[in-house]
Amino acid sequence: MLDELLGRTTLKERIDELESENERLQSRYEAESERRAEAATARQKAEERVNRLEDRIAQLEGELDRVDDAESGPTVRRREALRGDRLADVLDRLASVRTGPEGALTAPIGDEIPDAVRDDLGEVLGDRIALVEDAGSCLCYADDAGLVSATLDPPILPDREPAWDDRFAVDREWFLPTGRYALALVRTDLFALGSYEDGDRIDYRGFESDVKGNHSKGGFSQARFERIRDEQIDAHLDRCAEALADRSADRLFLVGQRGVVDALVAEADLNPVAIDAVDATGDPESALEDARRSFWTTELRVI
Repeated sequence: MLDELLGRTTLKERIDELESENERLQSRYEAESERRAEAATARQKAEERVNRLEDRIAQLEGELDRVDDAESGPTVRRREALRGDRLADVLDRLASVRTGPEGALTAPIGDEIPDAVRDDLGEVLGDRIALVEDAGSCLCYADDAGLVSATLDPPILPDREPAWDDRFAVDREWFLPTGRYALALVRTDLFALGSYEDGDRIDYRGFESDVKGNHSKGGFSQARFERIRDEQIDAHLDRCAEALADRSADRLFLVGQRGVVDALVAEADLNPVAIDAVDATGDPESALEDARRSFWTTELRVI
């Protein structure tokens, strides 16, 4: 009676309701905490399994690489196309190497490895000598400790015998544009000639000739077409020879379509320092710039 008068009954009922709600929330919290703990445990176990699987995958990939290497033989460890300042920096590093009296081999390689140097390279490179053979025309650098083993394909392959010394032979003129020279691009229908001083162009001449393209018809029409085309190419090469005769620089580099370049050298009695096949397209001036960049690029192969 007194509780009702003082309002205690309502308060006690409210307290009982809140305590029941509290117990319910406490039970829900405990259940949620347990669920989260189980989820965290499950997640941790899943992450551990993922890590184990990734480690196993890496292990299997490594084993696969070793199997592939064993089946395919040695491979080039790194390739890089070098030109300009980057090329000069690599040449400086190579030139800075010092060894014993006969610890550094510089070997110009043409179509095949000379017999005189094959045994020496075999002792240093082992089965990796096959990579030198695959490189074709190049300069091979190797030391007797096996620390340096690389090939470079310079624009100008020096005419010298392979030699052991206390340092590598690195002549910048083999790799970089130096002094005064002329570079000519020759195709069946295009000619471009630039004169340069230490890499900077100081003169230019270029032109295109009207030369018929390929013809698919046979018989007399085909023969007549080929005769006309050959005459047009001959006339184009005569123009090229006249332009080269008026060049201002004695040193000449010829690039372009190899068959056309060879024909021009023979017919015009030229004596270029080097010739090279390049795939340069566009109008004569832009094609010449493309050819110049390609010609003065050296590929580094770390073997």
